[in-house]
Amino acid sequence: MTGGSGVVVIDNGGGLLKAGFGGDKDPIAVVPNCMAKPPGGNTKKWLVADQLQADDVDVTGMTLKRPIDRGYLINTEVQREVWERVVRNLLQVDPSNSSLLLVEPMFNPPALQHTADELVFEEFGFNSLCVADAPSLVHLYEASHQPTRFRAQCSLVVDCGFSFTHASPVLQNFILNYGVRRMDLGGKALTNYLKELVSYRSLNVMDETLLIDDAKEKLCFVSMDVPGDLRRARLSFKDNPFRCSYILPDGITYKKGFVKNMDEALRYCSLPLDQESDRKDHSVETNKFEDRKKPELSQNEFALTNERFLVPEMLFHPIDLGINQAGLAECIVRAVQACHPYLQPVLFESIILTGGSTLFPRFTERLERELRPLVPDDYQVKIIRQENPILGAWRGGSILASSPDFESMCVTKSEYEEMGSARCRRRFFH
Repeated sequence: MTGGSGVVVIDNGGGLLKAGFGGDKDPIAVVPNCMAKPPGGNTKKWLVADQLQADDVDVTGMTLKRPIDRGYLINTEVQREVWERVVRNLLQVDPSNSSLLLVEPMFNPPALQHTADELVFEEFGFNSLCVADAPSLVHLYEASHQPTRFRAQCSLVVDCGFSFTHASPVLQNFILNYGVRRMDLGGKALTNYLKELVSYRSLNVMDETLLIDDAKEKLCFVSMDVPGDLRRARLSFKDNPFRCSYILPDGITYKKGFVKNMDEALRYCSLPLDQESDRKDHSVETNKFEDRKKPELSQNEFALTNERFLVPEMLFHPIDLGINQAGLAECIVRAVQACHPYLQPVLFESIILTGGSTLFPRFTERLERELRPLVPDDYQVKIIRQENPILGAWRGGSILASSPDFESMCVTKSEYEEMGSARCRRRFFH
């Protein structure tokens, strides 16, 4: 076993599971939190966690089983298999000699808390358990790395994850539960929307979750001018500044999907904001490569145009797509307004973005533009995106696990066996 302590830190996300040891800077394993089975009858075995990331694995048409739905653990059988793979094979640790710091979602129902405790103590036999939530860990990490910026020990953590989006006020490492606001939109909803758009317009990819997820991460971006970009997206093939192609694996030559011309795909995202009017002028020359490949478009390939910015637009204006929810900016304002008036200006100045869905290019700039008109003029708006939003909660957990007070925060296996899950859980404040 490696690492600075005997504490295993697991951020059990709906999309990715991050696992490592307390005191380390980065996790040892960042793997899909799911099982997948290739098509072709019952003879194929299920692939678990890191096995899906192998170079020789073709993820086309795979059947997925996820242990987490809408942010909560619902399938303990799948979770057991994933944890078994991660703990035994990747971390190579004996749970009976280790403590576990588990990152759980906020407002986890007691029945699901009990299920998680059974998995930790009875199935794996960990020596002790500490449960923490992502926003407080993200705040802990940022406050420890930028102490001068968080002198008030107060921040608003906006977590755009796989299953949901939370805006959570944090004060001195404790979440103000009455101020938390949730959107039932995350990376999974964006991927599903992109699958529907591509299936309707070109190829049927409704069963290609992993491939479309990869295409979304590589090609989608946040638009700063949606009406104008929609007009530009209607231009002809040669003049369209957004058009790019994604190649699906054929199972022989290549096993992974990829972007046909990454330079072309990044052309728009790399332009400064003040040169948006020049996009059309630059598009003619850079589309020559695509013109030569145009006849091959029907062969395991699909093109994206306005889908690239309409998919992330769900987070900012879900009502435009028939989803009756507030947008991200309004969700943030409601979370801040639920707090004491003395805290509100400090929260607006200390907004922390975390979660994989914040990685879209220009996400921060667009959010600030949407937020500014909703905030009083005498308040400043400062938004910080974490250096690595996917690992933010895990890194905070690593700091907590290496602190001198960590052991006193844990529930031991003997306490669990003596008092049960419900009484032990009172030690963990959310």
